[in-house]
Amino acid sequence: MEDTAIFDPKSWQLDDVQSNLCRKVRNLAATQFASRASGYDRAAAFPTENYQDLHQSGLLGVCIPREHGGLGADLKTYMLMASEIGRYCGATALTFNMHVSSCLWTGVLADGLDLDPSIRSELEQTRQIHYDRIIRDGAIYAQPFSEGGAAAAGKKAFGTTALKVDDGWVVNGKKIFASLSGHANYYGALCTEIETVSSELSRRNTMYLAIPADAQGVSVEGEWDPLGMRGTVSRTLIFKDVHVPHSAQLMPRGVYFKAASQWPHMFMTLTPSYMGIAQAAYDFTVCYLRGEMPGTPPVKRRMYPTKQLAVAQMRVMLEQTKSLWFQSISEAKPNPDRESLIRAWTAQYSVMENANEIAQLAIRTCGGQAMLRSLALERLYRDSRCGALMLPWTAELCLDMIGRAALYEPGETEDDD
Repeated sequence: MEDTAIFDPKSWQLDDVQSNLCRKVRNLAATQFASRASGYDRAAAFPTENYQDLHQSGLLGVCIPREHGGLGADLKTYMLMASEIGRYCGATALTFNMHVSSCLWTGVLADGLDLDPSIRSELEQTRQIHYDRIIRDGAIYAQPFSEGGAAAAGKKAFGTTALKVDDGWVVNGKKIFASLSGHANYYGALCTEIETVSSELSRRNTMYLAIPADAQGVSVEGEWDPLGMRGTVSRTLIFKDVHVPHSAQLMPRGVYFKAASQWPHMFMTLTPSYMGIAQAAYDFTVCYLRGEMPGTPPVKRRMYPTKQLAVAQMRVMLEQTKSLWFQSISEAKPNPDRESLIRAWTAQYSVMENANEIAQLAIRTCGGQAMLRSLALERLYRDSRCGALMLPWTAELCLDMIGRAALYEPGETEDDD
C-alpha cells in the first residue's frame, strides 16, 4: 500500500506545485531510496545511486529558478518535499539539503533581497554557471560549514580564508563534518575574504565560493564511522593554497552576509530530514503493532492498552511538531519579526528533539525486535539523535536564543535598567 503524504495536500492546503513535487519525490524515495538505506548505513557509504536518480528525475535542480532551467521551488516547497526523502533515507535527505542550499541561497532567497542592480547582474551571471553544471551535468554541490569554532553558529568570522588575487582567490582552511566530502563535484565553501595574509577577519567579508573537488590543494582526510547519518560521509575537508577564478563565486561580495542576516529561516533547512524520520518512526510502530511489518511474523499487538497509549503519545507529539514546523516554514520571509523568529527557533528545537523522542518511544513500544538491524527502526533511532547537535542552530543554541529574545527587547542590555 502506498504511503500517504506527511502533509496531506488538502488538509494542509498545499498548492499544486507543492503537492506534485512531494508526490513525485515520495514515490522515488519509497521505491528506490528505502531499499538502499540500510546498505548505505552499514557501510557508511555515500548514496551515489540516489543522486543519479535525483538527477534523472530533474530534482537536482528543484530550487533553481525556472528562468535558469530549474523547477523553481521556494523554501517552503523544498522543505515539504525534503521531509518525504527523510522518511525513507535520512542520510540522502541531509546531504541533499547541502546540495539544494547552494541553489536555494543563490536563487529564491537572494531574489528576495534588496540588491544593487550591479550586484544583481553579477549574481545572475555567476549563478547561471553553477546552475548549468547541475542541470546539464548532474553536478553535486556540497556546503562545508563547520570549522570547530563559533563561526558556524554565526558568532565570528570563518577561519577559512580567501586571499584576493588578480584573477580570483587563493583559499586556505579546514572544514570539519563536511558532508559529501569526496563525493561532491564542488564544495560551496564559506570563507572570509582578505586582502593580505595579516588582514583582520570580519563576518561582513564572508565569501561563498564553489571550489572544484579536483582542484589542486583540495584533500579529504580522516575516517567516517559515526553513530548515525552514516551515509553523509562527513569527513574533514582541507584547502591548501587552492586557486579559484572569479567565476567560482556563488554569491557576489556581501550578499551571503546580507542573506544570513535577513533570511534566518535559511538555517532551518536541516529540519526536514528529521521531520521525515519522526514520521517514519511513527509509521513503523503502527505497522508493526498491526502485524503488517515485512520481515516479521504477522502477529498483532495492537490490542494491548499500553501499546495504544504509547502510540497515542507518539501521535500527539508528531502532530504538535508537524503543526509548529509547518507554521514556521509557511511564514518564512526576509526580515521576520521577533515572534516569527522565536517560532523558527522553537520549531527547530522541537523537530530535532522530538524526532529522537518519538524514535525512543517506538523502540520501547515495539520491543526487542525493534533493535534488530534487519529492521529500519534501529537506524531511525540513531539518525534521529544527530539533529540536535548540528550547527548553526543546535538544540542548546535554540534554547539560548529563545530565552534571550523573550526577555530582552532588541538592543536592550542590563545597563538599560
